[in-house]
Amino acid sequence: MLKIMKAGIEVLVEDWPGRLGYMGLGMAAAGAMDHLALQLGNLVLKNAPGEAGLEIAGGYCQLEFAEATTIAVCGADMSAKLNGQSIPLWEAIAINPGDQLSFDHFGQYGFRSYVCIAGGIDVPVYLGSKSTCLFGSYGGFQGRKLQPGDEIALGTATANGLAGRRINPKYLPEYTNQWELRAIPGPNSAPDYVTVAGMDYLFSTPMKISHNANRAAYRLAEVPAYFWARKDGGKGGSHPSNIVDHGYNMRGAVNVTGNTPSLLIADGPTLGGFVCVANVIQADLWKIGQGIPSRDKIKFRLTTVEEAVAARRDSLAMLAAADLIIN
Repeated sequence: MLKIMKAGIEVLVEDWPGRLGYMGLGMAAAGAMDHLALQLGNLVLKNAPGEAGLEIAGGYCQLEFAEATTIAVCGADMSAKLNGQSIPLWEAIAINPGDQLSFDHFGQYGFRSYVCIAGGIDVPVYLGSKSTCLFGSYGGFQGRKLQPGDEIALGTATANGLAGRRINPKYLPEYTNQWELRAIPGPNSAPDYVTVAGMDYLFSTPMKISHNANRAAYRLAEVPAYFWARKDGGKGGSHPSNIVDHGYNMRGAVNVTGNTPSLLIADGPTLGGFVCVANVIQADLWKIGQGIPSRDKIKFRLTTVEEAVAARRDSLAMLAAADLIIN
């Protein structure tokens, strides 16, 4: 059992790959915003693939453990401390009953930290996942973000002697303030919806992440007027970003509403009446969750389906590398 002493900005129960197979019913996949950090933490602790952890956005969080266990804190560096003493990231740490884990705020790089726990988190599995979908109020712990006083049951660890296991430094993800995201054009792209010059702008111009960013969408800086290949949306509406409603290419759709591009992510809408001009590849989705609102920038890099498949295979190979974990 662990107790939430301070909930900070946002603490959620999330797993990976989330709740798949229900987009046709209007249900987003949810899941960890930085799936790479969560997966690495689970590997350190020998948890089953897809086990849930705590996703901490922004920091200012404090947890108290009522039982002995082992944890790994991965993701953004928020000066994690155990009983007031700094602890390393990406490493298994032994926990005793009564220990308190605290986080300051996010620092120079990254916006989300993950607490993985040996044995995982014992919450109900809803439609195949433990993940919280905030915008549907289901999954996770009572379908909501955690609050002070909440008590969360822990799973049973399947391995002993975990303390000290850590990620090989050569495999640690690189955090930055300008995140390059490989993306594939379409389905609503040039020449029918966007000009060639507009697509060149999209793939050459760093765009600042808006303060208006959450688990549904990361809004970016506006596109110029020459972005559009048509004067209006025809039967879809008066603005050239309007279309007749269709399904969105989630997760990672580059959706444009009016002149504002948004990255549709974990809890994002599954369909709507605005164009989706590109899609961020699976291997780069984790970077979106570490972008700091009102500070960091996104830069898209044009890629192909073939390159996306190769990048995903490379990511899976890294997670299975024989030297990934140092004991």
